[in-house]
Amino acid sequence: MEAPIDVAVIVGSLRKDSINRKVARALIALASPALNLEIVEIGDLPIYNQDRDGTAPPPPWSDFRNRIKRAQAVLFVTPEYNRSIPSPLKNAIDVGSRPYGHNVWGRKPAAVVSVSPGAIGGFGANQHVRQTMVFLNMPVMQQPEVYLGGADKYFDQAGKLAHKETEFLRTVLESFETWIKINIGQ
Repeated sequence: MEAPIDVAVIVGSLRKDSINRKVARALIALASPALNLEIVEIGDLPIYNQDRDGTAPPPPWSDFRNRIKRAQAVLFVTPEYNRSIPSPLKNAIDVGSRPYGHNVWGRKPAAVVSVSPGAIGGFGANQHVRQTMVFLNMPVMQQPEVYLGGADKYFDQAGKLAHKETEFLRTVLESFETWIKINIGQ
């Protein structure tokens, strides 16, 4: 039996009880044994500044870059802030793509799940992440697109996924698994 595919899950919201983090945890719980989804924290990454990225970059940058290098794929789960992506997510993307010529994101299959209590489900953030990933040479899963609107109603009092979206999220994960295998040659 093959080892599970290592998938780094990047959550764009830093709140420990955010809807996005709950969705990320639900995705982890719903994933097949062929996928090992793990949240990679971004909250402690210093803001990217090229002047600090010499022979001794801040240890959190190095740790983050090494973790993303080990990952075989990346799943982004993000809210929308001001019709775009949250600054911690943009910072993580920048840390992983720098210094120039050392992009740790390149060629890693990716998927984007945007989550919002609003009706359009973070469409703007989803599209901005996709646009950035194209530039960073990440093959982004095209279908199904995942805009989870009204997501504040997806969970019961215990924080468990208690919504009809469960089957849709399983479909998303099945499609993502196929997408990853196609792109890593399995």
